Amino acid sequence: MARRDIRAPFIPERDKDKTPILECVDLGIDFGGLTAVDDFNMTIGRTEIAGLIGPNGAGKTTVFNLLTRVYKPSRGKILLEGRDIESMNTIQVNKAGIARTFQNIRLFNELTVLENVLIGLHNEMNYNLLSAVLRMPHFWKDEKIAKNRALELLSLFGMEDLAGQKAGSLPYGAQRRLEIVRALATNPSLLLLDEPAAGMNPSETSELMENIRKVRDTFKIAILLIEHDMNLVMGICEGIVVLNYGKIIAKGTPEEVRNDPVVIEAYLGKKGDVPC
Repeated sequence: MARRDIRAPFIPERDKDKTPILECVDLGIDFGGLTAVDDFNMTIGRTEIAGLIGPNGAGKTTVFNLLTRVYKPSRGKILLEGRDIESMNTIQVNKAGIARTFQNIRLFNELTVLENVLIGLHNEMNYNLLSAVLRMPHFWKDEKIAKNRALELLSLFGMEDLAGQKAGSLPYGAQRRLEIVRALATNPSLLLLDEPAAGMNPSETSELMENIRKVRDTFKIAILLIEHDMNLVMGICEGIVVLNYGKIIAKGTPEEVRNDPVVIEAYLGKKGDVPC
């Protein structure tokens, strides 16, 4: 099998007639004298489930931080639906359509499940500070709409009955789902999931795969995930980019990546199969 050109775009056939949701062009970042990510080129279709994988320390979370403007690139550009996000900050990027979850769960543990999702709905709140302070009719109308929307999102994950519980009291898998729900509340066109299966047992991971597909199919959005669980990556991703030492070493379908000798060497240091 011939190796795919790692600089060439790779998106699913169904998305090829549409503007990609994301294009990274020659993206790179340096920290002092250390190059963390270099020559990163990636295109994601509008409804694609894509994977970003690589050994520990490869630069995967750094890429997420670049996409969300936590870090400013040293070079290259990021296009979101064809629009350069260079002038945007993290909040503006979120409003433009990129939402993320984190490797380490970041919920407001002392707030309820519902309140966590309502925080995610801030992009859809139209009332101003005065309306909120004076509890004007417009405020209550928007609050009711937001609450109904939050419960609707929770119901997609079977979590509406947990709405009144504190987020910190939920089991680990439910906290992971809640973080995804809160990210979806910001109405993204691209959802970034940073190791969503971390700490999950096989049953929870299987449920997560179903939920990721449900999110893509229900909201018609793109999803990019970082994950070390190769069963999940190979079972759900349509296109995969492999990063090592901050550079892309392979790109393609799960089958192409699984059998790529460069990828196998990066993971195992010898001939074999990518662990899965």
